[in-house]
Amino acid sequence: VQLQASGGGLVQAGGSLRLSCAVSGLTFGNSAIAWFRQAPGKQRELVASITSGRATSYSDSAKGRFTISRGNSQKKVYLQMHNLEPEDTAVYYCNIIPPDQWGQGTQVTVSS
Repeated sequence: VQLQASGGGLVQAGGSLRLSCAVSGLTFGNSAIAWFRQAPGKQRELVASITSGRATSYSDSAKGRFTISRGNSQKKVYLQMHNLEPEDTAVYYCNIIPPDQWGQGTQVTVSS
């Protein structure tokens, strides 16, 4: 199983970013996928998840600002992030649920 996150970058507070996760090596349409993040000095945390039936779940910090979606034909999962805050600065990872091996992630940096 391979999951490659991309789309991170440097953005000012209040800005937006869209992360993409390319998935291979599994039956994508049957898999629940999640976005996680890890800030410096902190534990990795679950940000958002989406089931094969497109049911979504969000952390309290992500609710109302982030939207997770999936494109089954492209075998991709997306995380649209709006109204970003400096506290959102972290490396963002995507993974299956339950998590398998971790990829490199993509860095999101929000400046104040």
